[in-house]
Amino acid sequence: MTLSLSRRLMVCALMAAASFPAFMPAAKAFELAEEGKLTVAFTGDMPGSGWQDGKLIGYDGEIMQKIADKLGLKIQPALMEWSGTIASVEAGRVDVMLGTMGWTEKRTKIMTLSEPIHYFKNGIMQSTKTNWDKLSDLEGKKVGTITGFSFVPELKKINGLELSLYDTSDAAVRDLIAGRIEAVIGDPPVVSYAIKQNPDWNMQFLAFADQNAEFPLLTGLGQVVYGVNKKNDDLRQKMDAIIAEMWKSCEMKAIGARYGLSADVWYTPSGDNFRAGVDRPADYKLPSCAAGG
Repeated sequence: MTLSLSRRLMVCALMAAASFPAFMPAAKAFELAEEGKLTVAFTGDMPGSGWQDGKLIGYDGEIMQKIADKLGLKIQPALMEWSGTIASVEAGRVDVMLGTMGWTEKRTKIMTLSEPIHYFKNGIMQSTKTNWDKLSDLEGKKVGTITGFSFVPELKKINGLELSLYDTSDAAVRDLIAGRIEAVIGDPPVVSYAIKQNPDWNMQFLAFADQNAEFPLLTGLGQVVYGVNKKNDDLRQKMDAIIAEMWKSCEMKAIGARYGLSADVWYTPSGDNFRAGVDRPADYKLPSCAAGG
């Protein structure tokens, strides 16, 4: 897949960054892929993640950069396609991955997952000429999504849906604009940000109005989390402590506002608390930032 200009420039920046020495004291408590550095796999899809001036940017990226700074670790960036991020964590080639990844029980078997950094509802990126917001609206339609997304099996269950898989969000959106597909089911923050930056596309994003127990990943409340190698659960716990403080101060929302994620829906959990008793204690409560915080 040919990289977009912005992603090619990011690759060049990453190669240059790799030549600089670490400037912070290294934390030695963790089994890291590279001593003194936190090797982070990310996709470069804004507003979630990017690399600029030697630091991670984007919503996911800014929070991870703050975590690394507080831990005394220098970020070692590892830009890759989404399909490679989780496998790289599992294999120990990187320490942590990000990319607006949603929590699923299946992923808890592969990685240890952080506290949520925000919430989301999946939906449909489509032309402003349509107003699809139900699973039934996708029946018989040509729909695109990204390889490796957790809800792909659910999309395949929709009657008559013709599914196309892409390595990147950019590729899926290009085909939507060109009319080769009729809708994209992607990361809500990524597609919302892209639509806001490109009003000439005449596209919109509508969250699913369904609450369908047979399609929990498509229609349920999502949590964006970080994935950490299982051998480093102590690292995940230290990350979670920093994330918890950011929730208490509503710093999550302040960072999100810089990337168009200012609405309370991104920071207020609703619906079933499906992590309780799975990868968290039975009495686990989801964090939130109060309205107006």
